[in-house]
Amino acid sequence: MRTSAYLRYIITGVLLLIAILFGKYLWDDNMYSPWTRDGRVKADTIHIAPDVSGIVTKVAVRDNQFVHKGDVLFSIDRSRYSHALAQTEAEVAAQQAERNMRSKESARRNGLDASIVTSENREAAASLSSIAGAKYLAAVAARETAQLNLERTDVRAPVDGYVTNLHVYAGDFATAGVPQLAVIDSNSYYVSGYFEETKLPYLSLNDEVEIHLMSGGPSLKGHIESISRGITDRDATTGKELLADVNPTFNWVRLAQRIPVRIRIDDLKKEHLLVAGMTCTVIVKHSKG
Repeated sequence: MRTSAYLRYIITGVLLLIAILFGKYLWDDNMYSPWTRDGRVKADTIHIAPDVSGIVTKVAVRDNQFVHKGDVLFSIDRSRYSHALAQTEAEVAAQQAERNMRSKESARRNGLDASIVTSENREAAASLSSIAGAKYLAAVAARETAQLNLERTDVRAPVDGYVTNLHVYAGDFATAGVPQLAVIDSNSYYVSGYFEETKLPYLSLNDEVEIHLMSGGPSLKGHIESISRGITDRDATTGKELLADVNPTFNWVRLAQRIPVRIRIDDLKKEHLLVAGMTCTVIVKHSKG
């Protein structure tokens, strides 16, 4: 009986020790292992705004459509800009004729004897010729601007990507500089992992990373591209008198701040469906060297 009791005590002690060691392992793994479940898929979002104003005559894309760089997204009425181009072309022709006339007049006066044409008249003719030349160059520049404005009535995709949140329709009035839609650059996807500050000592640039999307599917490979050097201090606000507004209360249990770490995706393939804003788990494996 006594041996059986001792055996039960030993088994209980061993199980308790195993539970303690396992609990410590889980605690250390959670506190110090370089991984986080707070990861976000991100991408460069380009706000597409027309360079000229006018009525939208055609929308050439659909919401969530993939477009190539240079594809027309939507078009603006060209009539006003065609007329402006014709007007500048006429101005160029007029200024060219004026320049030729003033140039020939200056050349004639320079060829006449000083007894017929004074030096003052020669200088005046040369000055008028220079002014006519400058006006001609200004007219050419205005024509090129009008040509550019006409070309910009077709709003094109600046990158390969996906049209998103499309809310522009034929008949809308588009204002220059006001975004009409967004294009997500398909070649710019990356992951931003938010690591607790206690785990920063275990992170280094170029460390290999394994990315598990919450949507499932095969894991992605990547590496740490950069570590953020600053986050907002929520307690460092400014009061009405432009003085520091310090929170009078202090929590004894302080939560570790989360630091953004930018992760480059190395093996992005077509079968991976990435959406900016998706959540993922980021596990840092080891350094590339």
